[in-house]
Amino acid sequence: MSKFNGISEKMLKEFSDQYQKNEKARVVRNALTENDLSLISRRMEGKTANPNFFSIDIKTLPVNDQMRSGRCWLFSSLTILREMMAKKYKIKDQFEFSQNYLAFYDKLEKINYFLECMIAEADAPMGSETMRYLLQTAIGDGGQWDMMVALVKKYGLCPKTAMPETYQSSHTYPMNGIINTRLRKFAADIRKLDKDQIDAAKKECLKECYGLLCDCFGIPPKSFTFEYYDEKGKYHAYHDVTPLQLYRDYLKIDLDEYVGIINGPTEDKPFYQTYTVKYLGNVAETENKVFFLNLPMKDFKDLILKQLKDGEIVWFGCDCGKNGDRNSGLWDDQSYDYENTFDMHLDMSKADMLDARQSAMNHAMVLTGVNLVKNKPTRWKIENSWGDKVANKGYFICSDTWFDKYVYEAVVNRKYLNKKQLVAAKKKPVLLDPWDPFGSLAD
Repeated sequence: MSKFNGISEKMLKEFSDQYQKNEKARVVRNALTENDLSLISRRMEGKTANPNFFSIDIKTLPVNDQMRSGRCWLFSSLTILREMMAKKYKIKDQFEFSQNYLAFYDKLEKINYFLECMIAEADAPMGSETMRYLLQTAIGDGGQWDMMVALVKKYGLCPKTAMPETYQSSHTYPMNGIINTRLRKFAADIRKLDKDQIDAAKKECLKECYGLLCDCFGIPPKSFTFEYYDEKGKYHAYHDVTPLQLYRDYLKIDLDEYVGIINGPTEDKPFYQTYTVKYLGNVAETENKVFFLNLPMKDFKDLILKQLKDGEIVWFGCDCGKNGDRNSGLWDDQSYDYENTFDMHLDMSKADMLDARQSAMNHAMVLTGVNLVKNKPTRWKIENSWGDKVANKGYFICSDTWFDKYVYEAVVNRKYLNKKQLVAAKKKPVLLDPWDPFGSLAD
């Protein structure tokens, strides 16, 4: 390794002299003693450029709240299915599928998936790149659309009334810690076992974790009453419905008709190519592996717009940690001027942000509207899962420039893909490393 260069006294004096001559820096320093950093860099033009009006505005049922859990991908996915169910049965006001029901089985399946990963890597050193990654991340609440599809096709759906939230399902951090301790113990233990002892060790670990999930989330129902009021106030009830019946016989949606699309403009991911991620999933035996079709932003947006114009909302994944204001409900890169406030070079391309790990998808929400000027989007309406006490009763806005930079994934009906995109979607997926930016989970 070459010798590292340090900070010299001469360099430090130069920095200090230049900084102390800067009058603007003095003003900024004084302002920061009693103000939030983002506030003094805020540009008022952001709000005026993004009013709460949209030329396409799909009305939805009231927003829900994931509380202190990382289940945004489940909440947003079930919001999509809820709106389909509400439209089909003309359901009035509040109706939700149980997020807790799917979260229970998601956690159980993730535990099994992790154990299978550990068995597959049993001969690898604990310090290998793959093992370090798997052990560090273990399992959490996050997920992807295709992981929801795998769960619904195996376990079905149930109303929230049949399996409501518990404190632990809404505050998952302590439980996740206990589970991950047990999973890392399994990873260490199997290296000391004979191969014919591993299956029994895995079953014991699964049994213990199943018990913990029942303690924390409750016992999933085998059947329930599907009941609701319609738009005319008439009561409807269907008794002794099983979760798989609710999905197959009542919702009757073919989830395989939906395809994940991404915008990943990095050199290692050519457009019009499909991708999947090694060791990313929950249901081990499913055919619904995490799958993406990489598209240029124009194609990406056009597909989303087609679905919104048809009156159907869209699941999407983004980096919600950049240039956002939770209280006002606006995500807008033009609303913050950190470069001029602090005299720093901060601008990065989307490709560089992905490659340098500056940005990746970390949150999933639902697009319910868009404002079009001459058929070009200027801002987008978002239904979030952070409750109705923030933003515009739980609905957010993002500018189109923010969308270009920080939206990475979406799910659209396959019927909107053109011939070129359909051909590309049939290509054999390129297998990405587990730590690839597009292996990140929305939470």
